[in-house]
Amino acid sequence: MLIARLLIGLLLFAAVVCFAFSIATGQKRWRRMGLIIMKWTLLAGLAFFAVLILERLALLL
Repeated sequence: MLIARLLIGLLLFAAVVCFAFSIATGQKRWRRMGLIIMKWTLLAGLAFFAVLILERLALLL
């Protein structure tokens, strides 16, 4: 659980850094990379919560 939170936090930080580079340099490459990182971070977060929900459901059955 701690590793998943740390991983998601680091990915969000990386996306913010990419957006900051995009603003600072004006290059669209950094914005695109930030959006890609953000997309995969959201997918990882959704998968993490899906696993937590499935674990709770398994305990109820």
